[in-house]
Amino acid sequence: MTFNNLIIEAKNRILYVTINREAKLNALNKETLKEINLAINKARADDGVKGIIITGAGEKAFVAGADISEFSAYNTEEGKKLAKAGHHDVFDLIENCPKPVIAAINGFALGGGLELAMACHIRMASSNAKMGLPEVTLGLIPGYGGTQRLPNLVGKGRAMEMIMSANMITADQALSFGLINQVLETKEELMNAASKLMENIIQKSPNALKSAIKAINASSNPQKNGFEIEIEEFSNCFGTADFKEGVSAFLEKRKPRFH
Repeated sequence: MTFNNLIIEAKNRILYVTINREAKLNALNKETLKEINLAINKARADDGVKGIIITGAGEKAFVAGADISEFSAYNTEEGKKLAKAGHHDVFDLIENCPKPVIAAINGFALGGGLELAMACHIRMASSNAKMGLPEVTLGLIPGYGGTQRLPNLVGKGRAMEMIMSANMITADQALSFGLINQVLETKEELMNAASKLMENIIQKSPNALKSAIKAINASSNPQKNGFEIEIEEFSNCFGTADFKEGVSAFLEKRKPRFH
């Protein structure tokens, strides 16, 4: 499969998805969003892929936002279709991916870029990263889940301040807010750390990881009972080969070999 706006690389059971529009600070246009959808769906269906890392090309930006030129003349109905398509085809798709997804944030993650990072299961950043949701300066609000995911990550008060002020925050501030998990000095260190963490994660039971993602996501979904989802997923694990292998390995004092 050929992509115009993404660089796709598979290594050690990890799929690296690099948004490659460096001249546009990796801004998300319609074609890029469509390609991200295709890449994530392909990764979900590929048994050889156990985890996904998303980053941006170059040193300046993860994703500096949506490509404003594409929707500057939209009306109300077109705006609704834009948001719905983004939610369904990309952002919710990533959040509900049964395989772990890490965002490696290098440089600017603004607007749709920060929303993309927040849809990932884990976020890490280089020290030069700047994050924010500046949509109110355009007469808009975040439309790809920012008003929902940000409060869950940093709390309602912080989210109100970030969205209404449109101010950017540094990587260190994002770490202190709980928006990201780690700060690394350079992009190279960031990618090495993201790869190391993912390599650790994908050694675990794929079935258990899938269940954990589903149960944790339910905790922030008011339409679902997270405790009931946890009970259901916990019980389902008992019927899997992964459970039998994990218990056998524990009793035999060896590392489990999950397939």
